[in-house]
Amino acid sequence: MEVAVIDYGAGNVFSVIHALRRLGVNPVLTDNPERIGRADKVVFPGQGEASHAMERLRQRGLDGVIRRLRQPMLGICIGQQLLCRHSEEGDTEGLGVFDVTVRKFRPERQGDKVPHMGWNTLTATHSPLMQGIEEGDFVYFVHSFYVPTCPWTVAETRYIVPFSAALQRDNFYATQFHPEKSGSVGERILRNFLDIKPGAEDYGQMPETV
Repeated sequence: MEVAVIDYGAGNVFSVIHALRRLGVNPVLTDNPERIGRADKVVFPGQGEASHAMERLRQRGLDGVIRRLRQPMLGICIGQQLLCRHSEEGDTEGLGVFDVTVRKFRPERQGDKVPHMGWNTLTATHSPLMQGIEEGDFVYFVHSFYVPTCPWTVAETRYIVPFSAALQRDNFYATQFHPEKSGSVGERILRNFLDIKPGAEDYGQMPETV
């Protein structure tokens, strides 16, 4: 099985690669559209500011490549946010896979700190990505922006407000948390992703333009 990790100059890529290697996979880090397109699985990780990350994708011609993928792909952290239609961070137009706007956390009470950083629990889990994950299992977050709950939410977390800890639309999976930093729970989620059979999903119609 070939797993492509998308290389677009974003941070946190090598921790994902090391986590995949611990699961017995030797992923390829690449920005080559053909290599990404023919991989069995694709991982879209990253940390950083949304508008800069989106610009790097466009410069490499990877925005259209990602939207056309039909094999299982997993967005992580900023990867989840860029799969959405729009982000308040930098007033950024995203890839439009998930028709939802990424919002900034706004503290409501004394003690609400932004970014949301550290361990928090998962609730309302479903989807093949969350197979074997229990209500209340902990995963690790570092983020100042969030995806509101929406029709594609497959796991929730609450910090100031409820938000989408994970999303799925057809072959597109995404997590706001970092599975590669989430211990045995994160390892199980990565293993679940690797075990998803290509072509098993009921693919939906992707938008023509963003």
